[in-house]
Amino acid sequence: MDLTGKQKRHLRGLGHALSSTVAVGKEGMTESVLRKARLELEHHELIKVKVGDGCLEPAADVGAWLATELDAGVAQVIGHTVLLYKRRKRDPIIVLPKAEKVEKVAKPAKPPAPVEE
Repeated sequence: MDLTGKQKRHLRGLGHALSSTVAVGKEGMTESVLRKARLELEHHELIKVKVGDGCLEPAADVGAWLATELDAGVAQVIGHTVLLYKRRKRDPIIVLPKAEKVEKVAKPAKPPAPVEE
């Protein structure tokens, strides 16, 4: 799931007050972590995942793995904490800002450099 910058900013604001609901320990990325994250995302839509000091994988890798496996979006990775979002199929509670189309603006042509003789 791709999130725009505006959507990530909105989710970071919502996630600021959240506590970690999923913890990744020294075992690393396991099936039980995946099950717990899936369950929490179905219930809350937005969760924090705490990557413990004993985990050998960096938080960014854990977040990318969870996002890929759960079809979720990574809103933020800061320190040992990952903020994940996945919209519920029924009765979503978080309304994301619309993704705006960004039109490319042509750069003005540079004037030719003066030729010195």
